[in-house]
Amino acid sequence: MLKLHIKNMVCNRCIMVVKSELEKFGLHTISVELGKIEIAEDLSKEKIVDLNRKLLNLGFLIIDDKKSQIVEKVKNLIVELVHFKDNRFTTNLSDYIVAAIGHDYSYISNLFSTQESNTIEHYYILQKIERVKELLVYDELSLNEIAFQLNYSSASHLSKQFKKVTAMTPTFFKNSEEQKRLSLENL
Repeated sequence: MLKLHIKNMVCNRCIMVVKSELEKFGLHTISVELGKIEIAEDLSKEKIVDLNRKLLNLGFLIIDDKKSQIVEKVKNLIVELVHFKDNRFTTNLSDYIVAAIGHDYSYISNLFSTQESNTIEHYYILQKIERVKELLVYDELSLNEIAFQLNYSSASHLSKQFKKVTAMTPTFFKNSEEQKRLSLENL
């Protein structure tokens, strides 16, 4: 059995694409999750290089160093928390990350900042703002409901943060012809 960590695998569509590519490559997957895969077979170095080449063509990358794996795991935890789970959690973000990764938060935070030139907290805010954009485009929830869903203290707090990050208000964004959203792997 072989476990590999994959960079830029940040959504359910990514999982489907990677799983399909693994099947085309003739591999039997045990599991394919955000940022990681488990394959039933062991692969030679040459096969891993070949697989990585195929994944690179799709925008993914096999990560083999431990520090990059930790950073990618933090990113995947945040993406999963913001985009795929109810963001109403009772612990703070640092405790959530420490519980999932098992390292001291200052180590994780410094590692993340060094490799990403960004803080974990800012990355979390960027993910939340992209989720707000998505929910505004869907036009199914009020700003108050979006603020509640994404764990903001108020719609006013959400609006201030949204404007700080995007230089526009949520209402202006919602009503604009060009509703620019960023892909999750580019945040």
